[in-house]
Amino acid sequence: MGGNSAFDVYRLSDDYLALRAAIGDLADREIAPHAATVDDTASFPQHAYDALRAAAFHAPHIPEQYGGEGADALATCIVIEEVARACASSSLIPAVNKLGTMPLLLAGSEELRQRYLPPVATGQSMFAYGLSEREAGSDTASMKSRATPTADGWILTGQKSWISNAGIADYYTVLAVTDPAGARGNNISAFVVDKTDEGLTFGTPERKMGIKGSPTCELLFDNVAIPADRIIGEPGQGLKIALRTLDHTRITIGAQAVGIAQAALDLSISYAKERSQFGKRITEFQGIQFMLADMGMQLEAARQMVYVAACKSERDEADLAYFGAAAKCFASDVAMRITTDAVQILGGSGYVKDYAAERYMRDAKITQIYEGTNQIQRIVMARHLLQR
Repeated sequence: MGGNSAFDVYRLSDDYLALRAAIGDLADREIAPHAATVDDTASFPQHAYDALRAAAFHAPHIPEQYGGEGADALATCIVIEEVARACASSSLIPAVNKLGTMPLLLAGSEELRQRYLPPVATGQSMFAYGLSEREAGSDTASMKSRATPTADGWILTGQKSWISNAGIADYYTVLAVTDPAGARGNNISAFVVDKTDEGLTFGTPERKMGIKGSPTCELLFDNVAIPADRIIGEPGQGLKIALRTLDHTRITIGAQAVGIAQAALDLSISYAKERSQFGKRITEFQGIQFMLADMGMQLEAARQMVYVAACKSERDEADLAYFGAAAKCFASDVAMRITTDAVQILGGSGYVKDYAAERYMRDAKITQIYEGTNQIQRIVMARHLLQR
């Protein structure tokens, strides 16, 4: 058995390592020093957005033909991971830009792509995603928003809930029922909605447990006129496009979870090396050593799952849905365990805001919920296994 190509699969290339170093350095210098303030004030991390734009890390996935960097799925995950290590809220800038634009990349017309992707690529605009509603979270097919056809387009009514970066983003991919009498799941279409469209307003920002720097609120549609050329794909194909989008983008939530978990592990190790009890560093206690060992082991397993899923996303492989669900589910569960253990290792210091452990724990929780709860991810995985 000659050659070493098989072994090279299991290490990041020098290009990916250089990317990690570059975004990691930027995150440490420009983003991490502001993370606590962003959390305390629940303010959009404009400084992070500016720094990411200056380095072209704000939407690295946009293809070069639309003015972007053309970063592949693995590179994009590395960017999100490193930004999340510094500030989870800030990592939603590249993550949500990908979520919002992925439907256009998967199914949008070339005219739509040419119109809406370049402003995102240059950092002039941000893109967000409107799928969930008050009574249609995991059960997306039960959405109530309607897009009624007119002579020259559509009239959109209804609302969307839990929309990340709402009000900050200029453009929104929005799903709505276009054929109320049609078959469930095959009667929904996707549209681009502009922040300036008359009739679009935003609800009161949600008061959240974590990721406080990423504004989250409702989109409210009061007879919003959507031109015919702003439909994404064909009428009735919206839910299929939405679910395909999530197959690709929930991997970025796994990357976000890995970044948060890495930050929690780093803090735990640093604190444990300095903290003394009973006349010795707490790193000398086997109980702490075992906790750190488990945290490190689980983190690396999660990272590898995310990277494998990212590569499958880039190749658009048939089992992407399974691996994307598994990576997101496992990584987010790991992040919750690691951040909880970090609080425990820091003890009383972990429970106060003088240290970042409690913020990591609060930020980690949402990764088990958005872009499909982990219960839904397990359903996706089980269905795949049972179809073999």
